[in-house]
Amino acid sequence: MPNTYSQIYIQIVFAVKGRLNLIPKQCREELHKYITGIVQNREQKTLSVFCMPDHTHLLVGLKPSIAISDLARDIKAGSSNFINDSKWMSGKFNWQEGFGAFSYSRSHIDTVIKYILNQEE
Repeated sequence: MPNTYSQIYIQIVFAVKGRLNLIPKQCREELHKYITGIVQNREQKTLSVFCMPDHTHLLVGLKPSIAISDLARDIKAGSSNFINDSKWMSGKFNWQEGFGAFSYSRSHIDTVIKYILNQEE
């Protein structure tokens, strides 16, 4: 879609299966980078990502060439494989089924980014 212009900003939120605290704080940055790579490989733009021990928030600039559900599926599948391959824990890591997706106007992006990055507070 070479002549397509869009401003679609979506916050995607998904949880660890059972809302267990399984994402180690010391591995958080590595997971952020991996998730950002998945988003970039799907030709989308990561504006912010933050992983808590039991859930993840990310804000993406979404092009109309991909469905939100396809991007969320790819992020969850790829990142769970990455976590399992990295052996951060004994046993198998899984994300909970489903996700939340919330759209925002351009004027709210800075506020949403601050919210995502300040999850620990």
